[in-house]
Amino acid sequence: MAGTSLLALLDDIASVLDDVALLTKVAARKTAGVLGDDLALNAEQVSGVRADRELPVVWAVAKGSFKNKLILVPAALTISAFAPWAITPLLMVGGAYLCYEGFEKVAHKFLHDKQEDVAEHAEVIKAISDPDVDLVAFEKDKIKGAIRTDFILSAEIIVIALGTVIGVPMLTQVLVVSGIALIMTVGVYGLVAGIVKLDDAGLHLIQEKASSAWGGFKRALGRVILRIAPYLMKTLSIVGTAAMFLVGGGILVHGIPAAYDAVHHAAEAVKLMPLGSILGSITPLLLNGTAGVIAGGVVLLGVNLLSPLVSTFNKTDGHSG
Repeated sequence: MAGTSLLALLDDIASVLDDVALLTKVAARKTAGVLGDDLALNAEQVSGVRADRELPVVWAVAKGSFKNKLILVPAALTISAFAPWAITPLLMVGGAYLCYEGFEKVAHKFLHDKQEDVAEHAEVIKAISDPDVDLVAFEKDKIKGAIRTDFILSAEIIVIALGTVIGVPMLTQVLVVSGIALIMTVGVYGLVAGIVKLDDAGLHLIQEKASSAWGGFKRALGRVILRIAPYLMKTLSIVGTAAMFLVGGGILVHGIPAAYDAVHHAAEAVKLMPLGSILGSITPLLLNGTAGVIAGGVVLLGVNLLSPLVSTFNKTDGHSG
């Protein structure tokens, strides 16, 4: 489940970088004229701007992730020691939130008015035409969203890690859980930083001047990287959204004994069919994902129904005060 957790987190990083791509493209045009189709001709300008925007975004989320761990590790150890019964309900709340966020992304994609997106992009472009504007301000909301998702996924990973050391001395629990939290944070954001710098690596390779076979290979590799890089983050976003349903649905299913037993029995039943070993491995994922989609839809519906009531209550409370 930790692997799908990583993919779910990468989805939020991808959504952050979608906005960064727009901002960096416009920023490049402000400083270097209209960006041509031939990226090699604009390599220095584009590389410089992208380097200024991409890594700070990843670093901002990584710092938030470290802060999350500083809260979650002591909290998890304390809950495990004094209220172990509370871990599963807390995880289920987090799982429901992940399902909600995934369903909201899908609903936004298919139900959202595209004209609103066009208007929003136009507003962003107009805003950053001012050379004194702070581009980081446009990213703050997205970064906060990524950090919130990281909080839930980090909690899940930490609780899973804690479950492997139940019954051992407290010092061992502290060292193991803290070590896993550190490794996961460094590993996740190190990987993300590498992914977002692929385009710069490609630009560097296609600038190779050597006429040897090795130089030609490096230029060809650079062109391949530049072709692949834009699609990689889009693919991660799609896979990451699916992972939200898998992780969130899996948490909810594991927290409901009847649902967990039903999934287990279904997986055992399909093993008797042709290709049963493969189907037996896939079935729990499909059922967990389906549960995640249903849960996300229910939570989104509840949020949409309750939001007007909460807004009305707040207005009434404000007038009475």
